[in-house]
Amino acid sequence: MNSTADQPPTTPALLDLVGVAEDATVDADPVAFARSLLAAAGAISKHPRGLAAANVRLAMGSAGAITAAAGRIIGLQRPGPVPIPPGDKRFADPAYQENPAYFLLAQQYLLASQLADELLDLAGLNGSTEAKARFATRFLLDALAPTNTLLGNPAAVRKAFDTGGKSVARGLRNWVNDLRHNGGWPAQVDRSGFEVGVNMAATTGSVVYRSDLIEVIQYAPQTPDVYDVPLLFCPPWINKYYIMDLAPGKSLIEWAVQHGHTCFAISYRNPDASMSGLGFRDYLFQGPLDAVRVVREITGAAAVNTVSVCLGGTLTAFGLAYNAAAGDESIHSATFLNTHTDFTEPGVLGVFTDEATIAGLEKQMAKKGFLDSAQMARTFSALRANDLIFSYVANNWLLGNKPPSFDLLAWNADSTRMPAKMHSEYLRSCYLRNEFARGEFEIDGKRLDPGLVDIDTYVLSAVDDHIVPWTSSYKTTQLLGGHNRFVLSNSGHIAGIVNPPNPKAKHWVNDTVGADPAEWKAAAEIREGTWWNDWTTWIAERGGAKVAAPEQPGSTQYPLIEPSPGRYVRADS
Repeated sequence: MNSTADQPPTTPALLDLVGVAEDATVDADPVAFARSLLAAAGAISKHPRGLAAANVRLAMGSAGAITAAAGRIIGLQRPGPVPIPPGDKRFADPAYQENPAYFLLAQQYLLASQLADELLDLAGLNGSTEAKARFATRFLLDALAPTNTLLGNPAAVRKAFDTGGKSVARGLRNWVNDLRHNGGWPAQVDRSGFEVGVNMAATTGSVVYRSDLIEVIQYAPQTPDVYDVPLLFCPPWINKYYIMDLAPGKSLIEWAVQHGHTCFAISYRNPDASMSGLGFRDYLFQGPLDAVRVVREITGAAAVNTVSVCLGGTLTAFGLAYNAAAGDESIHSATFLNTHTDFTEPGVLGVFTDEATIAGLEKQMAKKGFLDSAQMARTFSALRANDLIFSYVANNWLLGNKPPSFDLLAWNADSTRMPAKMHSEYLRSCYLRNEFARGEFEIDGKRLDPGLVDIDTYVLSAVDDHIVPWTSSYKTTQLLGGHNRFVLSNSGHIAGIVNPPNPKAKHWVNDTVGADPAEWKAAAEIREGTWWNDWTTWIAERGGAKVAAPEQPGSTQYPLIEPSPGRYVRADS
């Protein structure tokens, strides 16, 4: 038996070295993707027969691809062993079907992707390790696609010849610019043509309240009469508020003003290190609940209607439960747009919200006091890497084009930070423990019961939302008390909200809101046109009587501070 004297001494210096090693591991692989891939490799190695069988299938597929490619040389159009997945825009160029070399290149890539899926199935991992291994594998495969290389992208090759190499030179300039100014990631948008207060966040209004955390904007009426119940727009605290006031003709706030509502909006301050200690309670009381107080005092209304987006809706739901416990009736109705309140189906973000990942993020945030906006933006981009990363590699770097000039992408690039404490509490309370849905979330020592909420709610989801799956958003109708209306829009997380009247818009409605979202959709009626029209009718019924529109913004207690969009949306402080 070894005595303690035989053991190496545990010195403070040794502990420091261990801590440095742990920090380096976290910094290099904060979400444990590399560790998950290593775990998968180790598990695969334990199944040599399965590994051999998968490689035999790969060899047979490769032989079939070569045969089909050879047939194309003499005009035979035999299908390859792996069909191009429907909707995969990377291989939409006709050269991937007509040119034997490009056909074979695409087939070999698809066969390799198929092999990777088979090997992950063989590994038999489970839980977060399995999800991370699949996510990381898919990201790597997407990055290695031939369409991300100059010679492997027929459109880029053609353009290089057509321009005498100028497109290649422009692509190199774009790459260098992104390396210097965008962290080496391809720019998603040309923001030079957009300016908040001019052609974005342009609905006429005034800042009538400013605290250390929020500004409250009151919008000028555009109708002679307005509903006497004011409307408060509550954005996510991780984004600039003007997703709800994107641009003229695409603004939900503008739409509501034009339909006779006295509208207010919260604009959150972009947090810095000095705000690292702000937590969930601070954001609740100094965010939507404070804004509700201000709106009531300005208008004299007994209650307000709220419209909340994504995380802003999560915060509002907590506020509703808090008010219900206190007997506070200051919120008359609530609209939730693409919002999680029950996190049992976290969607693709679940990959980033296990204990190990959250602990790693907490170590990173402790150094700065906040989660960096660029890191958060790139996380969301990685969720749809082909659309939000590698399509811009092809467009900007290979084809030598400028990134598109698109208002929605310009808003998306105008990202914000998140205080360390707030982010940690949110991830742990919601994604990790799902405390609100389980009736276990506490504020000031009191548990919040979402079932006590007894107001009308309008719950809107988007059928292609990858951040808040619509079946998860549907759970809000079962969680909150009161009368709930659920509407399902076409499109995704953002375009489902920015959904003005347009020929492609459609939505599903069903007045019966049962427990099963699949049953709801099966019985739903599909309607042409935007959900904005359905919501306009719904919110008008809860707007109260019509009164004369206010002549001036604010009040004696809350005088005009400055024209909208205000200071917080423009500045980093």
